[in-house]
Amino acid sequence: MVPEMTVTSVAASLLFYGRLGFAVRYQRTNPAFAYLTLGHAQLMIEEYHETGWNVAPLERPYGRGVNLQIEVPDVSTLAQTLHTDGIPFFRPLAEVWYRTTDDVHEGVSEFLVQDPDGYLLRFAQNIGQKPAR
Repeated sequence: MVPEMTVTSVAASLLFYGRLGFAVRYQRTNPAFAYLTLGHAQLMIEEYHETGWNVAPLERPYGRGVNLQIEVPDVSTLAQTLHTDGIPFFRPLAEVWYRTTDDVHEGVSEFLVQDPDGYLLRFAQNIGQKPAR
């Protein structure tokens, strides 16, 4: 699955996603669009236009009720880079354990940020399993 998100400005979004480490796989104009990759994660962004697939008026923050989890090999270094760049965190870097079965918790180190339009991005690194208590 590759999500496509409507954005206010592809140019502004490309600057933001570039700081996160995303690369442009390809892009086009009219309407402004870019296909982005980060490791195995893929994301498409398209600038808002009147003839787009708009099902309702867009109001900030966009993407309410959705967060995109993006697995990265070194979440601590990425978090430090974003902190240094002054990008605010929605949730700071933390170790979190999620129950995946009655007997097992899966651990991740994760943080959340919002892109320029308010889409919520969760960057995560797997840290293993432990028995549920």
